Amino acid sequence: MTSDKAAGSGLRERLTPGRIVVLVLGALALVFVFENTQDVRIRLLVPEVTMPLWLALLATFVVGWLCGRFLRGSRRR
Repeated sequence: MTSDKAAGSGLRERLTPGRIVVLVLGALALVFVFENTQDVRIRLLVPEVTMPLWLALLATFVVGWLCGRFLRGSRRR
């Protein structure tokens, strides 16, 4: 009996509210990716690129994140 209680409390300790939020956001991200697999055409000044919508949005997110990191780093100096 004590091992069942210890296992249950250990799981509760590991499932903090922050981890639950991360799990939910991860599940939503997977749903988003699987729902947006169609190809889109994107014009980058001159060339035109065809790629899945989720990949284009991910690339935009990464570029924005890198710009934010750069601006945050230059503000500290």
